[in-house]
Amino acid sequence: MNGSQTLVVKLGTSVLTGGSLRLNRAHIVELVRQCAQQHAAGHRIVIVTSGAIAAGREHLGYPELPATIASKQLLAAVGQSRLIQLWEQLFSIYGIHIGQMLLTRADLEDRERFINARDTLTALLDNQIIPVINENDAVATAEIKVGDNDNLSALAAILADADKLLLLTDQQGLYTADPRSNPDAELIREVHGIDDALRAIAGNSVSGLGTGGMGTKLQAADVACRAGISVIIAAGSRPGVIADVIADHSVGTRFHPQQTPLENRKRWIFGAPPAGEITIDDGAAEAVLVRGSSLLPKGICAVKGEFSRGEVIRIRNLAGRDLAHGVSRYSSDAMRMIAGHHSQQISEILGYEYGAVAVHRDDMIIS
Repeated sequence: MNGSQTLVVKLGTSVLTGGSLRLNRAHIVELVRQCAQQHAAGHRIVIVTSGAIAAGREHLGYPELPATIASKQLLAAVGQSRLIQLWEQLFSIYGIHIGQMLLTRADLEDRERFINARDTLTALLDNQIIPVINENDAVATAEIKVGDNDNLSALAAILADADKLLLLTDQQGLYTADPRSNPDAELIREVHGIDDALRAIAGNSVSGLGTGGMGTKLQAADVACRAGISVIIAAGSRPGVIADVIADHSVGTRFHPQQTPLENRKRWIFGAPPAGEITIDDGAAEAVLVRGSSLLPKGICAVKGEFSRGEVIRIRNLAGRDLAHGVSRYSSDAMRMIAGHHSQQISEILGYEYGAVAVHRDDMIIS
């Protein structure tokens, strides 16, 4: 790929700390130097950073705190300012300004807020400012958290209309087995499609420092690839890793994007973490998957979670497999009332209606 590229670089806690309990400033300086080099060459760089909780714990002298959400949010509140200060100081060595963006799922689930976040990100990049993105852990509840910075980085890549997403980790990439326990594990260099076999290989994180294992990296890669973005999982400790990724050298594991990326509206539908889910019967599943139909209330068997009209929901079959994501025409309460009923009964049951379908085909992406 020639010319200017937009690259999202996601840095996990294990990369920022080098596996220790404190931020490894020497290593972070080296990553900043690499980013600054590509920035000077005309590429657009976006940072998605973990490490707020680690920074808070270090600053407070590793306090003994109860294992509660409030404790984590306390550490994040203290550490977030320390973390952004560090990024600011290090990029200022190269005369580069940064702009902090703290996001939650709520910012990405609502289309208007999604567009607002995208416009802010674009404005920063257009003015040669490097966006530094993190989840707003100090205020995010479980219901509004993206939950891990791997998936957040995939959403940031969609917001930034990125060419590539680089997930830096403490491993060389995705292996056929866990290289820490299996000496025969081999690095998977190229991935052209994510399937259940690959998900089974991914396993979970064992570092204990962050929330993102290979499983979440695979989820992130799936989301970004569907949006037409290349994804690379590589070791943060590899010399010149960022330049190599920009130059398309073989580094770590590369996930190739889908040839026909989703249009912008559908990128948002797929990118927004689902606010709830519905289970549909086999007839409705066939109508959606084979005939390309909209989803009617008649085919809905169960409704899970609380969601509003206009929010993105997950659509599953009776076996629990994800079939699609789509924008709900009705709230969860209304959906429960009309589930299993014919469309012409909607008005009678609810006293109003927003059309005959539960999820319109134009507002749906098949998983």
